[in-house]
Amino acid sequence: MDRAKQAPEDSARILVADDDPGIREVLTDMLERAGFEVECAENGAEAIRRVEKRRPDLMLLDVDMPEKNGWEVAQRVKSDPVLHHLPVLFLTSLGQTKNKVKGLELGANDYITKPFEPRELLARVKSALRNVREELEANPLSGLPGNPSIEREVNRRIRSGEGFAVLYADLNNFKAFNDHFGFKRGDDILKRAAQTLLGVTRPGDFVGHIGGDDFILITAPDRAEAMCKKIVAEFRKAAPTFYDAASRKKGYIEVPDRQGKLTRFPFVGIAIGVVSSEDRKLESVSQIAARGAEMKKYAKAAKNSYVFDRRAG
Repeated sequence: MDRAKQAPEDSARILVADDDPGIREVLTDMLERAGFEVECAENGAEAIRRVEKRRPDLMLLDVDMPEKNGWEVAQRVKSDPVLHHLPVLFLTSLGQTKNKVKGLELGANDYITKPFEPRELLARVKSALRNVREELEANPLSGLPGNPSIEREVNRRIRSGEGFAVLYADLNNFKAFNDHFGFKRGDDILKRAAQTLLGVTRPGDFVGHIGGDDFILITAPDRAEAMCKKIVAEFRKAAPTFYDAASRKKGYIEVPDRQGKLTRFPFVGIAIGVVSSEDRKLESVSQIAARGAEMKKYAKAAKNSYVFDRRAG
């Protein structure tokens, strides 16, 4: 097959985790013929090690494996904010409805029973890759889930009834930084913002990139304030490293404002507006977004800060 003519998803890397060497051989041959790069693991523990060493674009995962079974591997992957959007397809002989339901509840993208029909399996693999890339398409810079995934995650938390807090974050003085240093340096500081948010998360948290310099982090209410403090402090420490020596010495840059007047802008900072279910019932994506945007506005005015919406009702 001419790789130059393949669809984008056909050049993806797939991790096959199955303890049956015959199945691994069949899948490797079939997927490589279709243009995919294939890596194999013979048990669940090895699958996790390979994912952590080099993240694949998709996992084909058997359930009944030694050391760690497929359920445990999927749970580990889907609870990690960095790996949360990695497509997982179960490929197993456990065909009962209860097993399919369990797989999907763990966050699997699909569930295929053995014996499988090769053309159907390939179609499902390509569909899963297309779906996840469409979700991330708006934010290729950070690699974080985009708006469809964000909305789905917020709705899932609302339906579950679990308590949660939503942190809306964006950057102060980012436009001035871009105008002064250019978009390449601007991209670098956006990547650092994403890394800073990911760096404070625990399993079960969710980080997304809304677009531009706007990010979202969803966590448990009792962890939200400590996370805000750490994010603000870490970003304040990192921001000066993106400036040249002269700017660092002055502590600001001079850039024309919207009226063309030369204006001093301090270093880029991060502002966070927080909405928590501890303070009110969170009922919809639009309600949460409106409250979060309002709190973020107050946080931006305070510079390098965070503001909680403590209003009842």
